[in-house]
Amino acid sequence: MLTSKEIAENYLVLGRKKAQAPLGRLLVLSMLAGAFIALAGAVSTTASCTVENSSLAKVVSACLFPGGLALVILAGTELFTGNCLLVVPLLRGELRLREVLRSWVTVYLGNFAGALLVAAVCVWGHQLDLFSGKLAAATISTAAAKCTLSFGDAFFRGVACNFLVCMAVWLAMGAKSAGGKLAALYFPVLFFVLCGFEHSIANMYYIGAGLFAQTVPAYAAPAAGLTVGGFLLGNLLPVTLGNMAGGMLVGVAFWFCWLREPEKG
Repeated sequence: MLTSKEIAENYLVLGRKKAQAPLGRLLVLSMLAGAFIALAGAVSTTASCTVENSSLAKVVSACLFPGGLALVILAGTELFTGNCLLVVPLLRGELRLREVLRSWVTVYLGNFAGALLVAAVCVWGHQLDLFSGKLAAATISTAAAKCTLSFGDAFFRGVACNFLVCMAVWLAMGAKSAGGKLAALYFPVLFFVLCGFEHSIANMYYIGAGLFAQTVPAYAAPAAGLTVGGFLLGNLLPVTLGNMAGGMLVGVAFWFCWLREPEKG
């Protein structure tokens, strides 16, 4: 297992590669990452939607969701929330702000496309028909609940979520084997799901699937608050800002501890 200082030094090189990758490659890798996180959301909802005890349902969901980040990391794809750590090479002067912003915008849009594609496949492929419509009902209910959070609640849950996600990514970078990476990322992700914190890329699937499901008459009547405006402005905006704050908090902390001053010869 690498130390945090070694991880920080390695990320200076990795961060440059991420931010300076060709645009086409960056977009495809980000679409894959968005799809992986969306599939984790689909799996988690499918497994938990018939569990009557709400606490147990949360545990089931939380135990399965880390598989999404495992796919992202082991496949070497690009996830916006994890890439908030690009603040590390930015603060060290290894990257320019425009390079970081280019990466964040491209990856965010690619994640959005990948997540919505999975949502469309699940809804219009009638995967939500499982359990006599209970999966569809749970999907719409989850989406509506997310859209009706207050701005403050969504923001602070976003901060907590990505603090944990970026810690998961950081710890996974310290492991030298695939098994070690899986073990390192598992509990921080489980924690954020179990606590009900908000992940912008996961919400692209959850709310996207809820909106798409509302177009299928057999599933349910439209839910209060579940609108495109509620999706983009009521949830994604504050959650994304919170995710950025939480992720950059991790990056700034490790930059301050290990990279703030160049090593003296």
